[in-house]
Amino acid sequence: MTSLPVLNQPPHRCGALLDHLSRRMRLRSESVLAPLGLRPRHLIALTVLRDLGGSSQQDLAKTLQMDGTNVVGLLNDLETENLIERRRSTVDRRRHVVELTGVGAKLLARAEFALAAVEDEVLCGLSGGQREQLYELLHQATSKTEVEACTEAAPPTC
Repeated sequence: MTSLPVLNQPPHRCGALLDHLSRRMRLRSESVLAPLGLRPRHLIALTVLRDLGGSSQQDLAKTLQMDGTNVVGLLNDLETENLIERRRSTVDRRRHVVELTGVGAKLLARAEFALAAVEDEVLCGLSGGQREQLYELLHQATSKTEVEACTEAAPPTC
């Protein structure tokens, strides 16, 4: 059997290693979030709400790239635990504004503290400078849309 030549490829491929690292990070993260009563999707929604200072349900659905029905279920979970508050918009009574409560902000801070420890554990083989470099590289790799990245890349890459 003849093998096809691989042109212009780096000597090492990152996909499998990124997947393995992601899996380790996800499993450890889920294990520290569970005792707090949080799932990753809860954490993401709370973080977005904190960073935005609140949001309409519709805008939150767009930001999270979730169907509106699924966002309602997610918000129901968070509201039941008093982590968020939904109220009618004073500008448009048809819309709901969602904001993080004080309880939600405190739980988010606890979760982020626990997740920082997970990151320290999973990335313990890297120095502080290497971790910062990894962050910058990952941020750079994810900052462009797939179309933008493929347009700028050499033809064999995409």
